[in-house]
Amino acid sequence: MRRIYESEALHRDDDRFTPAERRSGELQAMRSVNGTALSRRLVPYWLRHRAVSVEVSTPRTEYALGDPVPFRVTMRNSMPFPIALRTRSPRVWTWSVYGVTDASRVSLRDPPDEPGEFRFDRGERKRFTKRWEQAFRVSASEWERAGPGEFTIGAGLNVDDAKGKGLYDEVAVRIVPKDCGRADRTAETA
Repeated sequence: MRRIYESEALHRDDDRFTPAERRSGELQAMRSVNGTALSRRLVPYWLRHRAVSVEVSTPRTEYALGDPVPFRVTMRNSMPFPIALRTRSPRVWTWSVYGVTDASRVSLRDPPDEPGEFRFDRGERKRFTKRWEQAFRVSASEWERAGPGEFTIGAGLNVDDAKGKGLYDEVAVRIVPKDCGRADRTAETA
């Protein structure tokens, strides 16, 4: 880069396109707008909540007992402008299994009572990948395995009435004994 400036390659006969030195006291043109501040001041809360969608998905709907269950949470701003949502705490979104937050019956994290904020650029899509190990935490060091059955994995933004505002989604998965899962899979391939 230094060679370019030393070679005078940027200097032309017409000075309009030559990089100019900043003159003190002269205002520079505004290069960007703070979209988050603009969203806070101009976009009504009801529109902010409708602009963001949440979707929870799993690769399959059936898993063998003991196999981890991967899931993806996708959040998307459908508006052509930035959106900022106020959350109950700095932890901006949560997930749960059968209504048990983080699949833990004990609180290991105690977020502060101060509100947080979750920001989306215009048209931005955020994806988070998690995995449920088919167990529920019952103490700091003890886990209880989940048995066969149907379980609901849900995720949503950490706002009041996330379900009512459309900022929550869930997906159902079935946990089957390993023998049944293998029998079903071999029957499908035959």
